[in-house]
Amino acid sequence: MKRSHFYLVCMFVLSLFIVPSPALALFGLDAGVGYWMQTPSGTLTYKPVAGTVGDVDLKDDLGFDTENKPFVRVKAELPLILPNVYLMFTPMSFEQTGRLARSISFGGTSFNASATVDSKVKLDHTDLALFYPIPLLKTATLGKLNVELGLNARQIAFEGTISGGGQTGSKDATLYIPMIYLGVQIKPISLISIDAEVRGIAYGENSYYDYLGRVKVHPLPLVFIGAGYRAETVQIDAKDIKADLQFSGPFAEVGVSF
Repeated sequence: MKRSHFYLVCMFVLSLFIVPSPALALFGLDAGVGYWMQTPSGTLTYKPVAGTVGDVDLKDDLGFDTENKPFVRVKAELPLILPNVYLMFTPMSFEQTGRLARSISFGGTSFNASATVDSKVKLDHTDLALFYPIPLLKTATLGKLNVELGLNARQIAFEGTISGGGQTGSKDATLYIPMIYLGVQIKPISLISIDAEVRGIAYGENSYYDYLGRVKVHPLPLVFIGAGYRAETVQIDAKDIKADLQFSGPFAEVGVSF
């Protein structure tokens, strides 16, 4: 998704503040925009050169550090038997210029120890989930507990580049990953609600899990301010890319819910 698309979605979320009240009765919606402090760790491998270190460490080799990135999400509860829809866009990219402490290789290119390299890793992902709530649970608990189950499709726009000394190793790829979606919402009092979400899949030696928890405060009707923690663990071997990565950190957001 291009940056302009991200801003368009943000404008849509903000426009919900002025939606006519009769329209609100037709469906439920929970939408927010915010920032996630993404701290990376782990290793990335792509076409290593024989006799060299091919498992490139994001922190120790490339010097990547925490990046603050925006995100946007829209969850709509549709009427009748239609599945509910959850759309989320999470930009994720890290860039650094530094001196290598050891010799590494990436994309069939070797980089010697003490060389100065420019590096970038991008894993922007877009999620689309279709889900249903557990029937009658929310009604039976007087709106205090809701559990959702469904399927999530994740698209990852991957880009990895290391360059230095007139050499460049790079890889671009678009990955599509099916996942299970589980969501839980608890609302002990009208002012506060607690959310938890899990997206994940495991097959063979591959696995991908995305966890988050948030606390939302509702200071005004329809409006919430939220904060929480999100973590992703990735073990993938696809399209010559091997990744054993983790991303985690706190986030904050503001939005509307009805």
